[in-house]
Amino acid sequence: MNKPSLADLRENYTMSGLDIIDVQPDPLTQFHNWMDLAIASDIIEPNAMTLSTADANGIPSSRIVLLKHYDQHGLCFFTNYTSKKGQDIAQNPHASIVIHWKELERQICIRGKVEKTSTKESENYFHMRPHTSQIGAIASNQSSPVADRHTLELREQELLKKYPEGTTVPLPDFWGGFRIIPNYIEFWQGRPSRLHDRIVYSKEQNSDNWNIQRLCP
Repeated sequence: MNKPSLADLRENYTMSGLDIIDVQPDPLTQFHNWMDLAIASDIIEPNAMTLSTADANGIPSSRIVLLKHYDQHGLCFFTNYTSKKGQDIAQNPHASIVIHWKELERQICIRGKVEKTSTKESENYFHMRPHTSQIGAIASNQSSPVADRHTLELREQELLKKYPEGTTVPLPDFWGGFRIIPNYIEFWQGRPSRLHDRIVYSKEQNSDNWNIQRLCP
């Protein structure tokens, strides 16, 4: 039996539809509704999102990160500020994210400005993490070359001796949160024949008001 070619691989989406009359006036409320359903659907890591950044020359980079908090002020993830993504954001404080839930035939695309969370917000989340994750955040000079894995593991062991389980691991000054402040949020629902539903919220310039419209797929 011949294997199908990449050109032959496709799904026909039939689960649901989406119209302007179905969505909330506020996109963050709509986001909350979809995220709650994704969590209730037992999707593995429903908060995983593709984060795209660009450096000062406009050269893009993408990677998967985890959404850890959201509210009316924006969507937050946490990382090493000296990492590639951190360096990109320092040079070009704009980003886009995509959250894809194949099981629900849905995705959400968001664009916006990026700012650091407060030190208090970063510290609160850092100390919510498992002890080993806190140690790992300090042990790894993220995105920089390393000779081998053994070097990382030695650094981890040194830090575990310095900060054993049950002690407080201090928040390093190179680690913390970023908040994406949306100005564009698109809700995508797969439909048959590739005639997908796309409902977009775009923020009016110098305003907190959102315009809602349907886009062609």
